[in-house]
Amino acid sequence: MSRKILLVAACALIDADGRILLAQRPEGKSLAGLWEFPGGKVEPGETPEETLIRELDEELGIQTKEACLAPLTFASHTYETFHLLMPLYVCRRFEGIPHGREGQAIKWVKPNALRDYPMPPADEPLIPIIQDLV
Repeated sequence: MSRKILLVAACALIDADGRILLAQRPEGKSLAGLWEFPGGKVEPGETPEETLIRELDEELGIQTKEACLAPLTFASHTYETFHLLMPLYVCRRFEGIPHGREGQAIKWVKPNALRDYPMPPADEPLIPIIQDLV
């Protein structure tokens, strides 16, 4: 059975205290209520880095540069109707104070507390990699 591959870029934003920013998926979206790393779908003609720069501004009101995005790992997960391929970047340098511009809740979380927040299946395997990094 062939499934569409969905390319989504995600970012582990890390603050000066070593906390990771999580965003809660809003009501009305698939997997609503689950916590995830910010990011979004890579649009045609966009690089994953360009996607993150755009999405971090749209979703959180912060600005960053491509040089501040470091590739860390990726997730590859089959959902019922598509296959998700998600490069995960780390960003420690950004301008502005993150806030949920689309009504979503956000939270800065210590790495050892990441498992306390229910996440989509594709995000869960990324937790130990992030915990090892911080």
